[in-house]
Amino acid sequence: MSQTPFQARLSEAADLTEARLADCLAGAHGSVAGAPARLLAAMRHGALGGGKRLRPFLVIESARLFGADLQAAIGAATALECIHCYSLVHDDLPSMDDDDLRRGKPTVHRAYDEATAILAGDGLLTLAFGLVAGEEGLSPKARVALVALLARDAGAAGMVGGQVLDLAAENAVLSEDEIARMQAMKTGALIAFACEAGAIVADAGAAERARLRRFGEIVGLAFQLADDLLDETADAAVLGKAAGKDRERGKKTLPALHGIDWTRARLDRLVAEAEAELAPFGDKGGVLIEAARFVANRTS
Repeated sequence: MSQTPFQARLSEAADLTEARLADCLAGAHGSVAGAPARLLAAMRHGALGGGKRLRPFLVIESARLFGADLQAAIGAATALECIHCYSLVHDDLPSMDDDDLRRGKPTVHRAYDEATAILAGDGLLTLAFGLVAGEEGLSPKARVALVALLARDAGAAGMVGGQVLDLAAENAVLSEDEIARMQAMKTGALIAFACEAGAIVADAGAAERARLRRFGEIVGLAFQLADDLLDETADAAVLGKAAGKDRERGKKTLPALHGIDWTRARLDRLVAEAEAELAPFGDKGGVLIEAARFVANRTS
């Protein structure tokens, strides 16, 4: 069965990112050269051999929209994936979500130990900034812009802050706006970064950067909404991780608040909004629009 252009590009992005990650985590990259073998092994366990690599795909395809250099885009995409993987390693810890399974295999703290998992996440986080700063295919201006944006979207005002809100929300009463803010920070910030980063790699203008960021924010909302829907409806064999844990821990989600039918209708509206944001790019935006549809309708 032949792949759609979106499926082919997603697979290509995953392969390119996996290869760059594997090369970096083999110990040759300057940021990890000389690192203890056990630490590198734990970092590889947390970063390699799994996942759709959606965020790297969004960086690469957003850059392609403007005709950017592919290799430079891969560097930025790999840095973002390091951030994402570090966040998963830490999210799975007993003090956070306390998960034993990730991508169908034991989580890093189960495969190694809790202290090593914390340090492996730290290692992936700092490697990300080394990758961006050392990417020779990017202009100095683009490197600085990416480092600043990544620090914001991955940090206290973005993903990390969203995780704090998520932990505080267990068994609390939250409004719809509070749930949306938490999810926009925890999940949406890195997806928005992915799309804006592609525009930065391509040296696109401010208006184009803003349009790509808005597209990413919409996709981020759809991703979290679909993820919460899966937690309500799927099983662990499909997800590759435990299902129903949000419900068990009293976490507040929009599907839990409004129901499954409302959630699916909202996902349809978000896809329409994403399509409208990319309409000015015509056919060139087709693969990214397919990505938005994939995110909204995914089953794992």
